[in-house]
Amino acid sequence: MTVRLRLALTVFLTGLVTAAGVIATVAIAFQRFEHESTWQRADAFMARVTARHDDLLDQHQRDPQAFTEFLRSLVLYEPDTQLYLLDAAGTVLASTGSVQLPPGFRVKLEPVRQAVDAAASGDRRRAAYVMGDDPEHMDDDAVIAARALRRAVIRPDDAAAAGWLYLVCRKEGLPARRLQMFGSTLAGPALGAVAALIALATALAAWIIVAVTRPLQVLSEEVDSAARLGFQAAAAAPPAAAAVPPSDDEFGRLRHGFQALLATLRQQWDELRRLDHFRRESVSNLSHDLRSPLTATVACLETLERRWGPDASRDDDRRLVEVALRNTRNAAALVRALGDLALLDEPAFRLRPMRLDLGEVLDDIALRFAERAAKVGLALRFEQEGPEPPVAEVDVELFERAVANLLDNAIKFSAAAHAAEAIVLTAGRHGDRVWVSVSDPGPGIAEGELPHLFDRHYRGREQTGPTGGDEGKGLGLAIVQRIVELHRGRVAVRSEPGRGTTVTIELPSA
Repeated sequence: MTVRLRLALTVFLTGLVTAAGVIATVAIAFQRFEHESTWQRADAFMARVTARHDDLLDQHQRDPQAFTEFLRSLVLYEPDTQLYLLDAAGTVLASTGSVQLPPGFRVKLEPVRQAVDAAASGDRRRAAYVMGDDPEHMDDDAVIAARALRRAVIRPDDAAAAGWLYLVCRKEGLPARRLQMFGSTLAGPALGAVAALIALATALAAWIIVAVTRPLQVLSEEVDSAARLGFQAAAAAPPAAAAVPPSDDEFGRLRHGFQALLATLRQQWDELRRLDHFRRESVSNLSHDLRSPLTATVACLETLERRWGPDASRDDDRRLVEVALRNTRNAAALVRALGDLALLDEPAFRLRPMRLDLGEVLDDIALRFAERAAKVGLALRFEQEGPEPPVAEVDVELFERAVANLLDNAIKFSAAAHAAEAIVLTAGRHGDRVWVSVSDPGPGIAEGELPHLFDRHYRGREQTGPTGGDEGKGLGLAIVQRIVELHRGRVAVRSEPGRGTTVTIELPSA
């Protein structure tokens, strides 16, 4: 889900919730307005009745039946309103309702006193309306109005009421006309204002979404372009980038910073490429230039060794020549390995893969190295696991070079092993991968050295494992790793001091 879609969905849901909240607020306000207007009419009615008839308790005492008819005449044109005469304790003495109340029926006096106090104070902020008991529907509350009644006596006690005139504005649900009135009020100006407000908020939100996400979209296109084109050349600006003028806001500064960072990275990338090309070219040229004099030096030393061989007086000179010849051969091997690595690191280098049964290739390699292993008292054998042949597409020359480096290390560092031990070259297939492993009975490798085995020119302090082929200069496993990487494979080492070492190559199967 894109950022624009998420923002649009958020705005839509916010508008929906806001609309529902506004409608609910209007409904609550409508109900409150109805209660307030009802209470004001009821309170004004009670004020007129008590002003004209200040002897209601005496009238009821003289003739209760006539008093009841009198009360009904007062609310004749208000069918939803009921009038009650209460004594000082809240007991109903007379009512205009059609429901016969049980003898001694009482209403709560707290709402009655609250209504009287609100009417006496005239402060509508204290009580905009009062809800109290409806004697005919005790499970519902109703808007009420009340007045305190006193008897005509010589010494009136203003602190105590002799009775109460109690008015109940019954609310039996919302009749059809009230629903119609509510609908017309909501569907008219109120709903129109809400719709206009939501439309305006939606338009503003859409404008904000476009204004906010447009620079992000341009920046994301520039990032995609940089990821697609890399640092090889300056990436052309995306079409949308030209349509967005530069700005000084946060997005403009972010875009400018990204472009400056990209320019710096391209500059550094070009410098690194230049230095890397210089390094590889220098190593390749140096390797090529050193091969001829080293080869000539080896030839001269070998000639001297042959000439001085029969002469016993030249034993000391011959030993010096042997040392010089061994070191010169090591130097020649190192130069050759450096040239090979430089060639393998070339970006233009390409494999020449062939689909082969690796078992046949490995069996031939094992035969070639068996004699060398026998000279140091070791056996060398090839084993193939599983019925399926390990078939893969490999560059034969490079693959043989990688396996040869591993066997060379295994023989060199296992020379002191017991004669009964053997170097095992194994191959197999597992799913879409083929694997080749070389296991030796050597002294093993310390755990701390395992992560560095494939580093170029790394050589373990103890020299207890295959830490560097090509005459021990730390390039053998580096060449193996590079060859395996070119074949889209991986190489791993498993070793334990005193229990030998196993190097495993995994390649995609064909």
